[in-house]
Amino acid sequence: MGKPDSQRCGGRTWVNAKQLVTSFFEPPGTIYLNEILKAYPTRLKYDLAVYIGHRILHSDEGLKSVLSVGNQNTWDDSNAHQSSSALNSQDILQAWRDFESSFFAGALLCPKVPFRQLLDRSGYEIDVHKRVGVSPSVAMRRMTVVSPYPHWHYFDAYGPGKLKAVYRGNGIPLPWGNMRMVNDPCQHWAVFRRLSEPQNGSSAQISILNVGDEPRIYCCESINMTDPAGNNRVLCAGIDLNPAIDAQGGNALDIASELKRSCVEGGGSVTIPRHIKKDLQTVAKILNINWVERGIEGDARLICSRGAVCPRKPSCYEGCQDGANQTLGDIV
Repeated sequence: MGKPDSQRCGGRTWVNAKQLVTSFFEPPGTIYLNEILKAYPTRLKYDLAVYIGHRILHSDEGLKSVLSVGNQNTWDDSNAHQSSSALNSQDILQAWRDFESSFFAGALLCPKVPFRQLLDRSGYEIDVHKRVGVSPSVAMRRMTVVSPYPHWHYFDAYGPGKLKAVYRGNGIPLPWGNMRMVNDPCQHWAVFRRLSEPQNGSSAQISILNVGDEPRIYCCESINMTDPAGNNRVLCAGIDLNPAIDAQGGNALDIASELKRSCVEGGGSVTIPRHIKKDLQTVAKILNINWVERGIEGDARLICSRGAVCPRKPSCYEGCQDGANQTLGDIV
């Protein structure tokens, strides 16, 4: 199993995620399962839970007939424009039903109260999914729902600019500016770095990002995984720390601004100053999220939504020749 295939054509990088049909439904009541699911019991449980969700929520009319992993698509701007313009009300309805059924599956596999109790006991570690018998993606998405702290985000990425799932309850911008490829992405997002350099295990990162002209401090935990189709994916769950800092009587804007200045002076990243680290450690213990504490022990990094607003000095794109024509594939 390897990474998605890529090829150069007409000055652009096309990346095709491998696609695999895992199951399909045949009326009136038969579900056919791909034999590969014998090696992926968590995916098997998820597929069955999704079909149950469709049946309960939408009856036969809304029952999706095929479930798959991966996607055959390109990152060509013209193709993206054509696909978006071709959307109609039926596409939107089906997408909403798919979301509802996937959410139902997560709730069925990870019931809110017992799963929250388990997360509290385990400090929101990603490997809690092994104890529940679900995939990391199901567990991480469910974290964002059952946690009493509402300021979460979640990304499931196949490649730069290719997001399979997105949740932004904390309002964080997308890593690539929007849902399509951009010419000046920020390379310092944790999800971006782990796509470029896959690692074993999970890793935490403290990031400072301007949102609405105000700096915000985020912490995320990311992990690489290979899906049944053989695609390398990065799952990333994170939180906005500013509301938690303010709730404890701190001044999140002042702390984030100071940390941002330190990062700029340090060339984009810096060891977190001791007095700021102390404030963040207090918040991490109150939230009871272990990977926030781990992130604090590493360097804080400046990130941005687009290279055009890069806060680093010098900018990551300063001096790049022919930058306007540079593609994401060139950078990675």
